[in-house]
Amino acid sequence: MKIRSLLLGSIAATGLAASGYAADLGVVTSLDVCDELGLSGLTISSDDNCLQITGNVSMEYSIGDYGTGTVYVTFSRTGGTYSVNTGNGTTDADLDIDAWLKFVATADSDFGPATATIKLLVDSLSTTADPAVVADEAWVGIGDTTMLMAGHKSSIFNDGDDAPLNYLGLFNSSNVDAGVGFATTGAATGGNVIQVVSNLGNGLSIGGAVEDLQTSSPAIITGVGVISYAGDGISAHASGALDAAGAWKFHAGFKGTWDPITIVGAVAADDTGWWNVLGSASATFDMFTLAASAEATVAGEWGVGGSLSAAVTDGVTLNLGGRYFSGAANVYQVEAGVSAAVTETITLTAAVGAEDSTIAAAAVYGKAGLAWAPGGGFTASIAGEANTLGAYKATFKAAKSIK
Repeated sequence: MKIRSLLLGSIAATGLAASGYAADLGVVTSLDVCDELGLSGLTISSDDNCLQITGNVSMEYSIGDYGTGTVYVTFSRTGGTYSVNTGNGTTDADLDIDAWLKFVATADSDFGPATATIKLLVDSLSTTADPAVVADEAWVGIGDTTMLMAGHKSSIFNDGDDAPLNYLGLFNSSNVDAGVGFATTGAATGGNVIQVVSNLGNGLSIGGAVEDLQTSSPAIITGVGVISYAGDGISAHASGALDAAGAWKFHAGFKGTWDPITIVGAVAADDTGWWNVLGSASATFDMFTLAASAEATVAGEWGVGGSLSAAVTDGVTLNLGGRYFSGAANVYQVEAGVSAAVTETITLTAAVGAEDSTIAAAAVYGKAGLAWAPGGGFTASIAGEANTLGAYKATFKAAKSIK
């Protein structure tokens, strides 16, 4: 930071000037608590605390004729759907502005770093009204290899290591947000918590917590436990949650890479009798990457997907993919796409595809986009898409990170 540099330069200059009058004064050294704690980025330091500031501002605006959705399939898990945009002659627009600032104050203690975290969030601002700012995080923590955390924050329940590796992914997985999911509404996690996590060494860690804490009678509380491993090209975990009413959920995931093979496997289950499994594998040979994925649920639903990617030149990748799902309806999608880094800061993308369902009309679509990343944490993009169901949309995005 320029101000801090000027101050430090002034101190150093003063010290050097004084040394001309007192030879035993020595060299003046600036001791910064952030440096002592090994913290960097946008920081402000006091005598014993280092304040790190991070954040992000993003804006997305879409306009076109796409507001009506034609349902292609309904999933059993929560009744969610996969829909395809359909034109209806009306101009539609969507605006989404998100912003957050995170402040982490860290000081040294006898038990390791002591921290206080506050994250302020403006989420999904879409009107001209003044934004509502909420405290998305407000918690304290202490420790190094073993850490105690308490306050309002995210859960230690790990539900990762479950994303399919193929281009396009899988239908049910996309409805879950790329993975396997739950049907239960119980065993809520995160929110107001008391958590302890410990790094046991050699990539192994364990954690336990009470989460979803509230002022209530009877008491609302969820116990959470997790064991994780990360190392040697492998990440894996098993997580469980049980609430006071007896509702529970379980998630386990594995991702391992042994050049040139990568394998993903995951399972989720809960107290409703629901289970959801997923497996995926990819192999890279020179310029080609082959990937295949499969998923299934207790409701008799299943899906498969596969893809071929080719890095034809430096910065240019061709993708060909397809996916199929059988459930309340049968649906498929195929797509061919290209991504080309035309400069160090500009990437062009384009794709054409088709999708169909046993309960709706087929659609052929095309889309193209340009992404710009000039540096400084700034990104922007513009994209357009249209399909044979009469829908079309143009989207602009811009974002800047603070770190």
